Amino acid sequence: MKSLGKIIRSVQAFGRGLSGRPSPLESETRPSIGLALGGGFARGVAHVGVLKVLEEENIPISFIAGTSVGALIGAAYCSGVTVAELEQIATRVRFKHFASWTLSRYGFASNQRMIGFLSSVLRVKTFEELRIPLAVTATDFSTGDGVVFHSGPLIDPVRASCAYPGMFLPVKIRGRLLVDGMLSHAVPSVPLREMGAERVLAVHLKGHWANEDGPRHLFDVIGQCFSIAQEMNCGVWKHAADLVIQPDVNGYKYDAFEQSVELVRAGEVVTRAALPEIRKWMQVEVTPKTKVSTPPAAQPAVMPAD
Repeated sequence: MKSLGKIIRSVQAFGRGLSGRPSPLESETRPSIGLALGGGFARGVAHVGVLKVLEEENIPISFIAGTSVGALIGAAYCSGVTVAELEQIATRVRFKHFASWTLSRYGFASNQRMIGFLSSVLRVKTFEELRIPLAVTATDFSTGDGVVFHSGPLIDPVRASCAYPGMFLPVKIRGRLLVDGMLSHAVPSVPLREMGAERVLAVHLKGHWANEDGPRHLFDVIGQCFSIAQEMNCGVWKHAADLVIQPDVNGYKYDAFEQSVELVRAGEVVTRAALPEIRKWMQVEVTPKTKVSTPPAAQPAVMPAD
């Protein structure tokens, strides 16, 4: 996949030349950092807190890859939406802005409304126009294969990445029915390696959906099944990451958009705890994957990949 990384870096450099922006990595000794944003529906608002701290601490991000809500937030940020604007959007957005109920053998809702929402939020319309190279993941409903988008129109790939099976109808792109990227790339650290990232920070929104009294409805059942499957099949994406951080989102409902302030804070807390390890990447030349120690249990979840 080295050729893919070279192509993406060439496009990135060309875009910087047109815009007059300097490279975020002026020093050749600094590794290119990729940020993998996992799925988790409303819990994904925690990604905004992660981005907020990285910006405040001047940690340069060369690539972003997103799954599901991570694709949505990644696309917005890479298109030029600021962290402050993302925080404001998170306080206003609700489930109804993404979904309209329907009756289909494929699901209970369509995310067709996302077209209008994304059109109003995104600053650009294609991957090629993004200020930071982005990968958006989805899953082929028929074959189960992972699909990674790097080029072309933005909106439909993001919709496909967010097409939660059983809830949202699949999205058809180029003749393929696509559903949520969480099935194939729960946390998209592998696509970042393929893009050329030399260090990968993975954000895993770990948490159980069902409460102690059992699921409230079918969507809790589906969500809990996803949570179990992710924990049982996390070896590949963790191996491709240098550092995994886990915002404390346990107990938040799938549609807990009204708790956006708390979710952003959860992302901030865990990222600040990870800063000492991330800063080490900026002080040394590129070497094999950095291994870090796991913090005490009382600290936010920050862990090395296996």
